[in-house]
Amino acid sequence: MDWLVETFRAYPELAIFLTLALGYWVGKFKFGSFTLGAVTGTLLVGVVVGQMQIEISPNVKSVFFLMFLFAVGYGVGPQFVRGLKSDGLPQVTFAILQCLVSLLTVFGVAKFLGFNAGLAAGLLSGSQTISAVLGVSTDAINRLGASPEEKEALINAMPVAYAVTYLFGTAGSAWLLASIGPKILRVDLPAECKKLEAKMGGWGDAEAGVASAAKKFDVRAYRVTNERFHNKTVAELEADALKQELRVFIERIRHDGQIIEAEPDSVVHLGDTVAVLARIEVFIQRGHNLGEEVDDKTLLDFPGEVLDIVITDKSVAGMTLKQLAESEIGRVKGRGVFLRKLTRGGLEMPFTPGTVIDRGDVLQVIGPKRSVERVAAELGYADRQTNMTDMVFVGIGIVLGGLVGAIAINIGGVPISLSTSAGTLIAGLIFGWLRSVHRTFGRVPEPALWMMSSVGLNTFIAVVGITSGPAFLAGLQKSGLSLLLAGIVATTVPLLVGVLLGKYVFKFHPAITLGAAAGARTTTAALGLIQDAAKSKTPALGYTVTYAVGNTLLILWGLVIVLLMT
Repeated sequence: MDWLVETFRAYPELAIFLTLALGYWVGKFKFGSFTLGAVTGTLLVGVVVGQMQIEISPNVKSVFFLMFLFAVGYGVGPQFVRGLKSDGLPQVTFAILQCLVSLLTVFGVAKFLGFNAGLAAGLLSGSQTISAVLGVSTDAINRLGASPEEKEALINAMPVAYAVTYLFGTAGSAWLLASIGPKILRVDLPAECKKLEAKMGGWGDAEAGVASAAKKFDVRAYRVTNERFHNKTVAELEADALKQELRVFIERIRHDGQIIEAEPDSVVHLGDTVAVLARIEVFIQRGHNLGEEVDDKTLLDFPGEVLDIVITDKSVAGMTLKQLAESEIGRVKGRGVFLRKLTRGGLEMPFTPGTVIDRGDVLQVIGPKRSVERVAAELGYADRQTNMTDMVFVGIGIVLGGLVGAIAINIGGVPISLSTSAGTLIAGLIFGWLRSVHRTFGRVPEPALWMMSSVGLNTFIAVVGITSGPAFLAGLQKSGLSLLLAGIVATTVPLLVGVLLGKYVFKFHPAITLGAAAGARTTTAALGLIQDAAKSKTPALGYTVTYAVGNTLLILWGLVIVLLMT
């Protein structure tokens, strides 16, 4: 055992990887429907490993923390900028107000209980479930004019407060919004969501509509025996189906034994065999109208493609899906192409004919390869799978953000700056937005972005846990109960205020109110439970913009809370 301890002390990098491995494993443990999560698991394991008195250079956690912050900004940048537009301003304002309530509640509770700046920062981080506050607050504390011993004590207090308050911050938030929120709003949430979906042009039951539009497509062959379709062009046949609000496309025609690629002016004759693209329920209900279904494997053997298309065309942004389908792009360029999924900010959104498209949205489409490629060129950028990250873009972004954040302005003899961490976060926002507008550079694939975000943050947390481990237990014994009660208050008050603001001030739809409250608090776990309670994905419509704003402000509050407490 002595050899193992000495080895970890001599090679602290091994202790970090041990903490990460065990932290991710512990984070998977379930307590009912609640899991600890990788961050909490890593912190707790780090505290245990830290009992071996392992010294780690603070530069290690700084490097990984900057990487994490840039990834956060990069991921939410498009939604943050989009929210500044006129149609997103109400949600931006809502998020700002709720975040201010979060800051003031934590500050008030911390002052009332006599917490120091470290405990207050940890309370903010855990109760609002924003782990990055630990890093920003550490930077702020290191800039204080205190002694090294005082700074160390403040920094060691943060993970104690975070660990005690995080559990209710996560589980309590989800319970409050999903169970208590609808009661405060006095609504039948599933019924209200159905009304919203109907208003947006949903197809009856919203969930069934989403499932059929997203997944249930097929291509089948029919021999034309109905004289009504004799000598009709492909455009006429497809238009006839559209009168009944059915999207049906003829992709190929076998005429006199020859296979022809169907175009709008191609003519269909009796006895021809046609390859038809449509939703499965269309075939079941109306396929027999064309004629007999046949097994023509050669006719159906054409390349298909599933492709993610990032919307960059300004003329498309602001359209509803119905308007896009009825436009020239949808009718001509997009023949045979169906929408499978709409993603905004990495979050799958509900979609109906009335859903509005924004720049930066990702439409996952399916259809014949030639049609998919054609429509991708019209809508924006074909986001193909790749394993290459533009490290020039990432590196320059972190450097520029850090340099701007390092600039200090003396106010009353006290140097004030954003700090390198806050500067990097803002650079990530800007660079993420630039990537959403100009897709030819700045590529960071999803797996790489996850690595930067998750591993970056958890490596930082691992170092925090290991270095603060020796002082953690003493701090927990001293302040554990008061921190637990403080966390419950700091978690509950902002969420309740947010729900009331959404209902009485902003007059949001109930689903939007609950989604926005979850977004401003950056609690994705709560969004999942809200959607389960609503039996609908519509709460996500209030989540993305408020999440982008909340993620940015709550991280910056790590700097503000230290300044307020000192």
